[in-house]
Amino acid sequence: MTDIKQKKENVKKHLKDLRQNLKKMHLEVTEELILPKPSDVKDLMNKMDRLLKLIESK
Repeated sequence: MTDIKQKKENVKKHLKDLRQNLKKMHLEVTEELILPKPSDVKDLMNKMDRLLKLIESK
């Protein structure tokens, strides 16, 4: 697999993971009226930062 294809697959994997986590968090807030833990929010932010770095890397 080429480097570009590998990077694409990594980005897709990260996006899928983020989407899943955000969906879960959204359901907890809207349906169960539970606010996320600050550590969970920080974890998602860190994942988003890593994804951004992956996308920006050449």
